[in-house]
Amino acid sequence: MTVRLRAHHLLCMLTYVGRGYSPAFTANYDRIVERLNSGEPVLVIEGPDDICSPLLNEEARPHCLSARVRERDARAAIALTRWLDDPVEAGRRLRPHRKLLERMRTAFAGGKTRQACLGCEWRSLCSSVAANGYAGTLLDAGSGN
Repeated sequence: MTVRLRAHHLLCMLTYVGRGYSPAFTANYDRIVERLNSGEPVLVIEGPDDICSPLLNEEARPHCLSARVRERDARAAIALTRWLDDPVEAGRRLRPHRKLLERMRTAFAGGKTRQACLGCEWRSLCSSVAANGYAGTLLDAGSGN
């Protein structure tokens, strides 16, 4: 199987510590992190992804569909493409192994990819997690290159 993620969720997963919009959202995110930790690959998509799915079922008009969130995806894709020197766009497959996560977390903590976080309600939590060396994050993606 493959985990489908929109571009800005490639950044969100770096600081995920088990908190979310609702119990259903958090339980779903926990399952996705388990899948990634077991080595499942990521397919970058446009629009709502596997992380968004509980919100699509619970909300009348989920924020996942807003222009603001699509702009966040675009900024994340640009920043990650620049930092990784490899296109991050819809259709791209990634395997979030430990070395890639370390590189992405270094960029995130250094502000290199934070343009995507402008206006996000989770920004302060993510900043705190990054400032604390990513202690308590649930994604480790095992070992590998």
